[in-house]
Amino acid sequence: MTLQQLMDRRDRALGAGTPLFYGNPLHIVRGEGVYLYDADGRRYVDMYNNVPCVGHANPHVVEAMARQQSTLNVHSRYLHEGIVEFAERLVALHGLAIESVVVSCSGTEAVEVALRMARIATGKRGIVCTNATYHGNSEAVSMLTRLAVGQNTVRDARSFPFPEMYRPLLPGASETELADAYLASLEEAIRNLEHDGAGFAGLIVCSILANEGLPDIPRGFMARAAAMVRAAGGVVIADEVQAGYCRTGQWWGYQVSGFEPDIVVTGKPMGNGLPLAATAASKAFVDAFRANTRYFNTFASSPLQAAVGMAVLDVIEGDRLRDNVNTVGSYLKQALLERKVRCPSIGDVRGHGLFIGIEIVKQDAEKTPDVTRTIQIVNRLKDKGFLTSNAGALRNTVKIRPPLVFKRQNAEAFLAALDETISELNG
Repeated sequence: MTLQQLMDRRDRALGAGTPLFYGNPLHIVRGEGVYLYDADGRRYVDMYNNVPCVGHANPHVVEAMARQQSTLNVHSRYLHEGIVEFAERLVALHGLAIESVVVSCSGTEAVEVALRMARIATGKRGIVCTNATYHGNSEAVSMLTRLAVGQNTVRDARSFPFPEMYRPLLPGASETELADAYLASLEEAIRNLEHDGAGFAGLIVCSILANEGLPDIPRGFMARAAAMVRAAGGVVIADEVQAGYCRTGQWWGYQVSGFEPDIVVTGKPMGNGLPLAATAASKAFVDAFRANTRYFNTFASSPLQAAVGMAVLDVIEGDRLRDNVNTVGSYLKQALLERKVRCPSIGDVRGHGLFIGIEIVKQDAEKTPDVTRTIQIVNRLKDKGFLTSNAGALRNTVKIRPPLVFKRQNAEAFLAALDETISELNG
């Protein structure tokens, strides 16, 4: 079967327009560690996929999955020690304010739980997010996606400009002045919700602003924003689906950004491919959510989720992957910053740990986003065996987010491929 035949079958079976990466899509058939293999046996370094955080087909996770599935897997309306132990272990990775967990199967579900929890806790409806965010695909959660500042068509949601240093709200302002300006925008969004009758329930934010393009955030902004939210009667929801599980070199992105959340959402990497997500908060918040919703999810809080979730944590801790993230991530970011100095099309290099963004711009004074060149870079890197994507608020950021087992030799090979790619595009 040719690639085109498979694509045609896919369109018929799944619907035309189902997303695919790259100009010439890949037919992937196997994964191992940081590598993916296509139907012709060609190997690629996976530098994008946040799901298999401890590596594709990790043997410890695979063994735990098979062992539990061959023993027992039922819904959550029976007592099972495994899920209790997993929930206890998960909350222990946070501060004392995080005590209990609602388990689900996807980041979208976990965000929905968080929004409902915030509304129950406050008795209000209004949610504030940034203007270039993404938190999930359901009808309720997708209303937050790229919600324009000042847009009032979504009754219960408002946005404010995401805080950044590279394309600041006030060009030429100091870092403190920038933080003040973004805080004023946040305050205006809160006031708007209150004025329109929805009231203010809380702020939801990816703790490192991943979908916004990993911007450098003005120092102190996140802590001051959290204080503002609480002073207005709201709660702070940290979306850690991309930032969590040591992705940044700390267990949680909010530790890097310097604030304490009231509710924490996790997802993608928790099951290394098994659908597993969670919404964690104080016991009071979780108890109130349970009492008001009688929430139940057939596939969540299962013995299988518990066994796999524990196995992922075992690998992260046992293999000291947080140390690897810090060591390799620091090397890769520094090497990219050195290339920024000598490559005019690299406008900025940002990120933490093994989550790095390279912003591609045109060679003009305005730092005009160069989406076309970004896509060219991503596709040429793919042809050289390195899988990335273009992302960010302006879609001109090369997104680098490999499994946590990514090694220095992988980074060195990627840098050589990037150098070659930029040289080719420069002619």
